[in-house]
Amino acid sequence: MNSWLKARCALMSPLAVRLIHSSVALTLTTILLGVCARPQSALSSQVSANDLARRVIANELNFQDDHTNWMYRLEKEQHGKKQVEEIIETKKGSLSRLLSINDRPLTAKQQLEEDHRVRELMTSRSAQQKLQRALDAETLQGRRLFKMLPDAFVFSYAGGDGDLVKLSFRPNPSFRPPSLEARVFHDMEGEMWVDCKQERLAAFDGHLTQTVKFGFGVLGHLDKGGHFEVRQAEVVPGHWDMTTLSLDIRGKAILFASIAVQKRETHRDFQQVSDDLTLAQAADILNRTTVVANNR
Repeated sequence: MNSWLKARCALMSPLAVRLIHSSVALTLTTILLGVCARPQSALSSQVSANDLARRVIANELNFQDDHTNWMYRLEKEQHGKKQVEEIIETKKGSLSRLLSINDRPLTAKQQLEEDHRVRELMTSRSAQQKLQRALDAETLQGRRLFKMLPDAFVFSYAGGDGDLVKLSFRPNPSFRPPSLEARVFHDMEGEMWVDCKQERLAAFDGHLTQTVKFGFGVLGHLDKGGHFEVRQAEVVPGHWDMTTLSLDIRGKAILFASIAVQKRETHRDFQQVSDDLTLAQAADILNRTTVVANNR
């Protein structure tokens, strides 16, 4: 199942504030949703950097139609707080269970809270529908923004390492972003690493080239220099997935509320699970995993 590539203020509402906080994360995590890889022919040295980027992007979009499900360990750190979660993908969205906080196992109270949260999702139709809507929205937004890449940026060759080719990118001055998310996405420059043997996206690093203002700065802004880093790899033979996400975005929202998105995620220990896995079955697996972890 898709798992690549996660700014939501009209900035005057709570929804708009979430947009600024999460557009970069949502976009990139959705873009880097890992899917099963197929070998491709070696790239010709005559291919232009923009044509290579276009080919790789088209290839990634094709692979996003894959619907295999995976279980993996998520380690994340945000605002000085570290958490480890076990994630299982299902046809109705991903189910998670918290395993530890700041390198300590959950207390009995925290275990009960996790039990209640997972049980509510199993029995609440509205919660399940919300999960599915979130999955559909992330996938649609990610595909829409990813398709803009070849038009939003100008690419150039910048070296390589073995099968990896490095492309630098900068905003295309003739591109007109059609949305707030696209505008944040467009005002970046950085590097894209491509596995030229399989024509897969291996890394995407960038930073904001200028302060991004909303409503001429009255409604808020994102500071110049905001940075992101995403890594993708062939985590098991034939399957590419996101392995690292790092974000450091700062700014101000309406009424001078601070925006500070600092997070780092690592995804590891990938195992394939059934394509027809239900949420109830996923919950059973997570519960067994928790018991094993607590007995170590």
